[in-house]
Amino acid sequence: MSARVIRLLLFTIICISAGCANITTPTGGKRDKIPPKLVSIDPADSLLNTRVSRIEMHFNEYITVSDAAKEVQISPILSIAPTVTGLNKHVIVKIKDTLLEDNTTYRISFGSAIKDLHEGNAFKNYTYTFTTGAYFDSLELHGTVINAATGLPDTGGISVVLYSATEKDSAVVRHKPKYITNANASGAFTFKGLPKRSFTIYAIKDANGNLIYDGPEAGEMIAFTAHNVLPGDTSVPPVNLRLFAEVPDTATKKKMDSTDNKRGPGGLSGRSKPSFRQQAGLSYSVGVDTSSSERRTFDVTKPLDIVFNNVPVLLKEKITLSYDSLGYTVTPDISIAFDSIRPSVLHIKSRWSEDQVYTLKLHKGFAKDTAGVEVMPGRFVFRTKNDDDYGKIKVHLPGKYNAPKYVLLVTADKDTIYQKPVLDTIINLVKLRPDKYTFRIIVDKNGNGKWDSGDLFAKLQPEEVIPGPDPVTVKMGWDNTIDFEQKPKPRFDSKPDKPGAK
Repeated sequence: MSARVIRLLLFTIICISAGCANITTPTGGKRDKIPPKLVSIDPADSLLNTRVSRIEMHFNEYITVSDAAKEVQISPILSIAPTVTGLNKHVIVKIKDTLLEDNTTYRISFGSAIKDLHEGNAFKNYTYTFTTGAYFDSLELHGTVINAATGLPDTGGISVVLYSATEKDSAVVRHKPKYITNANASGAFTFKGLPKRSFTIYAIKDANGNLIYDGPEAGEMIAFTAHNVLPGDTSVPPVNLRLFAEVPDTATKKKMDSTDNKRGPGGLSGRSKPSFRQQAGLSYSVGVDTSSSERRTFDVTKPLDIVFNNVPVLLKEKITLSYDSLGYTVTPDISIAFDSIRPSVLHIKSRWSEDQVYTLKLHKGFAKDTAGVEVMPGRFVFRTKNDDDYGKIKVHLPGKYNAPKYVLLVTADKDTIYQKPVLDTIINLVKLRPDKYTFRIIVDKNGNGKWDSGDLFAKLQPEEVIPGPDPVTVKMGWDNTIDFEQKPKPRFDSKPDKPGAK
């Protein structure tokens, strides 16, 4: 064999080897993003004088049906929901036609229930319509839902429901409504295809999804109107619904208070690291941070709280508070009292000095359980905050709110920071911890200085709340100025330098 032939063979072997080394898996092409297409439907959409009991939908590809109980809705609502099944390229809908009413337009919306089998592309927003009468109901009803306690839209999934005006008021707690729609993120809602009949209207924050109002114990909220509504009536403004949580009974309220969200051990606000003393039986925790007396941790705007796991027998004289001043031990005046709602929480109040190291002594025998067993004594050393640890806000209020019936409410998280009748157009808030602050005005009709919720069956609407500007973030040592009726343009003015500072 000639050298030329040998070189040719070697070259061929090398090329084949290199080609094999670069073999890759095919990409499979672009992902299918096209939803299924409806090819035919029987009976046809939009038929008059028809009582439909079975609908067969044919698609151009294999499909699947998921979460039909939630996604597929018929309006008006039937006591037995339609059944929806998918097989190959078909969807079958079965309706119990004996439940259909005369001269009524029915609309079946499929939401995102129908998807293609492989990629999950949804066949969205299709509505099938038929009527048992000679015409289609086409009236609309519009409105908004707001959270009565905040004056702002509630984005927690609100259902707006209609009942026949001939039904009793208790219908909303007994059975599902006639029509339902959902409020959007801005609180707006629209009913379409309604008949010209009078309805009662409610908004429900439906915790369990059963379309029935189950009360505050179930974590649900309600809104209602004083009068019935008539679709298509252009002489009245859009419906305004104010959603509220009814006040539970006293026992339930106490239970809720003791397990309030974002509370520390035993119900403390949890903003400082609590110190614990625990033993079998009665135990307690003290709401101060004792990790370092060099760190300013205690909020001088609040009492010092001791939280017990059970209500103790207390000897107040065995609780002492002191601090050192120029080498002398100072014992400030203190008041000691149990919380009126949570009787296992003890409040110790004093005129706290800023940036001061305090010592709280709980002497032997200061607290006992009902059997007379004493808890462990304790000594707790902590430092208070000073003015530099807080911020300030100056609130400008329009003159129209300068009246006792208006109450300015300022909150941070779940804590109420300020709640007083408006007696001036400028409110100065000082010693505010770094946090995000929200502003509202309560229209205090009964003059009790706070916001009052509503009562469904007493036909009592909640008190009106006027929302203020967007929340304002407060930083340590900074001042903020806001106008209540304008979008906040908080001016963060740093504090002036102290004398001698560079």
